[in-house]
Amino acid sequence: MADVSIFHYDFFIKGLLGAIFASITAGLAGTYIVSKKMVFLSGGITHASFGGLGIGYFAGINPVIGAAIFSVLSALGVEYLSVNQKIREDSAIGILWAFGMAVGIIFIYLTPGYSPDLMGYLFGSMLTVTSTDIIALAVMSAVLIVYFTVFYRTILYISFDEVFARTYSKYVNVFKYITTSLVALTIVLNIRMAGVVLVISLLTIPPNIAGLFTKSYTGIVIGSVAAGFAGTATGYAVSYNAGIPVGATIIFTLVVMWVILKAARWLADKLKSGKSINTKY
Repeated sequence: MADVSIFHYDFFIKGLLGAIFASITAGLAGTYIVSKKMVFLSGGITHASFGGLGIGYFAGINPVIGAAIFSVLSALGVEYLSVNQKIREDSAIGILWAFGMAVGIIFIYLTPGYSPDLMGYLFGSMLTVTSTDIIALAVMSAVLIVYFTVFYRTILYISFDEVFARTYSKYVNVFKYITTSLVALTIVLNIRMAGVVLVISLLTIPPNIAGLFTKSYTGIVIGSVAAGFAGTATGYAVSYNAGIPVGATIIFTLVVMWVILKAARWLADKLKSGKSINTKY
């Protein structure tokens, strides 16, 4: 019989709530970045956020606030440079990636007193998830749900065909800036779950799992949220019982899910194909 005593612990309940809201935010933002083929940009934003963490520690403020400001400005900067300054986006992202990490290391080194423990930020630690983190993720979930629901069609067109989107709306650039900023905030708020090093996988693996079974944008969003929660909750439980880093365990769980479901889908397609051939002859 399953041991339910763990549900009496406050940190475990917070971890599960974090898993729910992380799945919602990552599912919505992740579907957009995968459809828009901007995973590399998101990776740049993720690592650039380390600069904000370092500045936050140095300034004596919440490192997540510093990471959020730095990430949003970095994301908007890449969008601006790639569109208006004719700089190749991959080059701008590479510069942003390296600059953010360098700034973070410098400011952490310059911070007086005891060097902060960055393991929780680099690799995730649900055991340190606070009520503030939960509230922030809950608010972000609500914002993303409202934003993607109200502007669903515009976001859909931008995701798959930006040229057509411009015939539908004259505010495409505005939507791109807003959506990229929301993606940046989603990344920062999920750093507690998976860490700077692995958080981008939390946004990209669930949509790819959902994409195995549906090509509908809405279907992928819903499937991403479900897959994200299954992987996050399972990884959290395994991490707690095995005493291993939670971020790495979550990503490992999601990858295993993807491999198993990919193989199952391949086998189902093969069986379906064989049945069709047998029926034909």
